[in-house]
Amino acid sequence: MKILFTKSLDIEKVSEKLGTGFSIDFVDVIKTEFIKTKSFGLKNNSLIFTSVNGVKAFFENGFSANENFAEPKNYNKIYVVGSQTKKELRKHNFGTFKLCRNAHELSQFIVENSANEKFLHFCGNIALDILDEKLPLQNISYKKIPVYKTKLLYPKIDEKYQVIVFFSPSGVRSFAKFNNFDDVRIFSIGKTTTSEIEKLTDNKIITSSKNTLADLLNLIKSEANF
Repeated sequence: MKILFTKSLDIEKVSEKLGTGFSIDFVDVIKTEFIKTKSFGLKNNSLIFTSVNGVKAFFENGFSANENFAEPKNYNKIYVVGSQTKKELRKHNFGTFKLCRNAHELSQFIVENSANEKFLHFCGNIALDILDEKLPLQNISYKKIPVYKTKLLYPKIDEKYQVIVFFSPSGVRSFAKFNNFDDVRIFSIGKTTTSEIEKLTDNKIITSSKNTLADLLNLIKSEANF
């Protein structure tokens, strides 16, 4: 079975997880670059990270959060989407106040539990507007801080694959410009990515409920005999 992952991954780890019977290729459909941003004080703000790149660019630009509970007026709560985002923060010795699977879940949690806080979202230049659309409507202070930019590469794929795997809405848009979804099984890393795919095809989409690569590979392996 021929599988195309729309993102470069560790071939050995993917092959080990899937086992035999799979022919695996990778193609990068997007690339990211950090945006040089002058750092500023984060006092009295809660922080949102929805991607690993957002975390990396945050520290690359010299920002620093305050997790000292003894200073409640200066303390920054950190909200994240995705376990990989949380792991990236741990590399910089920062914890997470709230982990959510996707932006929809995070926006709902903030509305119900954190409406009096002020939020700064460190994100990409084409970040989805889910938080931007919902939080201000609830009179919640919210501001995007673009710290990286995403470029769509629009590759043309000539080879035929039985399975295509997607990892982001922007990756879906990049792939779809010069390629179609005819006669392929589609796997998606999460709900927001799936929503983007559904705009373009009626094909069945198998979506990771945990929004992780490990879960996605398990799904592919379990569906090997479709």
